[in-house]
Amino acid sequence: MINKILNRLPRKPSKSIDTSDVGGTSTSSYSASSTSRTNDLASRQHGNSTTSASGLNHGNRLLQAANTRLNGNSSVVPYEALPGFKDVPNSEKQNLFIRKLGLCCVVFDFTNPTKNTKEKDIKRQTLLELVDYITSANGKFTEVVMQEIVKMVSINLFRNLTTPPRENKVLEAFDLEEEEPSMDPAWPHLQIVYELLLRFVASPETDAKLAKRYIDQSFILRLLDLFDSEDPREREYLKTVLHRIYGKFMAHRPFIRKAINNIFFRFIFETEKHNGIGELLEILGSIINGFALPLKEEHKLFLVRALIPLHKPKCIPMYHQQLSYCITQFVEKDCKLADTVIRGLLKYWPVTNSSKEVMFLGELEEVLEATQAPEFQRCMVPLFRQIGRCLSSSHFQVAERALFLWNNDHIENLIKQNRKVILPIIFPSLERNARAHWNQAVKSLTLNVRKIFSDTDPELFEECLAKFQEDEAQEEEIKTRREATWKQLEEIAAMKSASSGPALAK
Repeated sequence: MINKILNRLPRKPSKSIDTSDVGGTSTSSYSASSTSRTNDLASRQHGNSTTSASGLNHGNRLLQAANTRLNGNSSVVPYEALPGFKDVPNSEKQNLFIRKLGLCCVVFDFTNPTKNTKEKDIKRQTLLELVDYITSANGKFTEVVMQEIVKMVSINLFRNLTTPPRENKVLEAFDLEEEEPSMDPAWPHLQIVYELLLRFVASPETDAKLAKRYIDQSFILRLLDLFDSEDPREREYLKTVLHRIYGKFMAHRPFIRKAINNIFFRFIFETEKHNGIGELLEILGSIINGFALPLKEEHKLFLVRALIPLHKPKCIPMYHQQLSYCITQFVEKDCKLADTVIRGLLKYWPVTNSSKEVMFLGELEEVLEATQAPEFQRCMVPLFRQIGRCLSSSHFQVAERALFLWNNDHIENLIKQNRKVILPIIFPSLERNARAHWNQAVKSLTLNVRKIFSDTDPELFEECLAKFQEDEAQEEEIKTRREATWKQLEEIAAMKSASSGPALAK
């Protein structure tokens, strides 16, 4: 029986967010039901407002009665299933829909799997029926219906998260994804409630102007609070639902962006603890992709004040892939931002964490691929000083990843065009690697890069080699003088010690 109910539930939306309808209200991917429906369901019509009000009052009484019974008063009418939609005439279906919503406002305790098993099964089946009703609706939802849908969703979803965010874990570890996530025991019901909300928001029968009275700023803020859930299934649904809300309710868009911004600020500068940063960035990737040109000043400030500082927290491996995508989207939208982005990366460049350095180098390559010559020239000196330090790294993966930059044709061409500035900066690192790096792969890649420079501009290469040898000779001379000075000081100290004679005995 349970398997049949599970099979009726539509498949969970894909992780990837469709960026083509960020500004629209397309719902085609959610309009088809996962189960066959009768002609009676397909021709469903909503009742009048008097019937709706009657259903609302009955639903409230039913909710109070059920909650009282669950609190221990057995004299109250029991929690029982309502008739199916196919068993009532069309004129009564909206009234029945509201009564079923009221029935689903009862929240059960899932920490004890043996408690209220019958009632939980009734509620789950009722939730599935509600999802079918919303999906196959062929008339605009009334205000009363919208109010009751949002009420039921709020009662079920907006709760204190059952598990705290990661507080005592090593957040900078790279194996966080391998840890067993904490799963919410109430998910058998929560999943269907999320599916109902998703289909309600995506439905063409939902009037955005009317619905925004109930899916308001307060609702959105509470929805955003749930992104800190440790259950990845819940965060996946939240991501899809919020994306749909952003697409449908245009009036809420600035508020949603500002609210996400505030979450990032709190995360960066206060807690450095949040489970949903990756999902929020994935939504923003879609939003940024839909920004109109020229970019507004508000969007540029968001890049500088929120996105770039997100490179600072130690737990960046949890969301770096999504962050890198957002950053690259900005540079692709406006290539003039490349200088700002690159200098921001250099500001937060990891000094002692080689694994993070490899990540930064990968992101740097994506940014440079979208960078044009004028912006490249503005930041190339500090950039290649850092790359030179990476080339000199004793950690072979850092040096290797830095050398891979020359495998990108666009970046190689930018370097060649500005070789007179770049080669003198990185030549010492290249030469030392070629002579004495312990890793053979790094040594081989270094020789390939040296050859690129020597073939492109032999004269410049020889000048840099001569300068390197001259500097090396000077360093050797300074070292020799320093050693001679120390030897002379040691001899003087020994002579003074000998002339003073043995210490007098007391």
